Amino acid sequence: MIFIAESAKEKIQEVRSTGHLADDFFIRVSVTSGGCSGLSYKLDFDNQSKPNDQVFEDNGIKVVTDLKSFLYLFNTTLEFSGGLNGKGFSFNNPNATRTCGCGESFAV
Repeated sequence: MIFIAESAKEKIQEVRSTGHLADDFFIRVSVTSGGCSGLSYKLDFDNQSKPNDQVFEDNGIKVVTDLKSFLYLFNTTLEFSGGLNGKGFSFNNPNATRTCGCGESFAV
């Protein structure tokens, strides 16, 4: 399962409405190679499912990830922090053994 914090839900709904995205668009989360810690998070809106996608719904938000990424993202919570020191969307990943200072990459 991938979880959506209330702060992330509110921001996703805001982006969806201001970006004029239809209700069939969902959040796609994936993990790619790269970043200073070895692996990086990727977050997009998408409306095309792929074979072997893992589909979840939490807090009213549909989240999709590929099977390989899900192995790294199991029990992760997507959060959002705004304000002067806010860093935007972030991932609270209990599987990460190391993260970079900006929180955009991690290692397991």
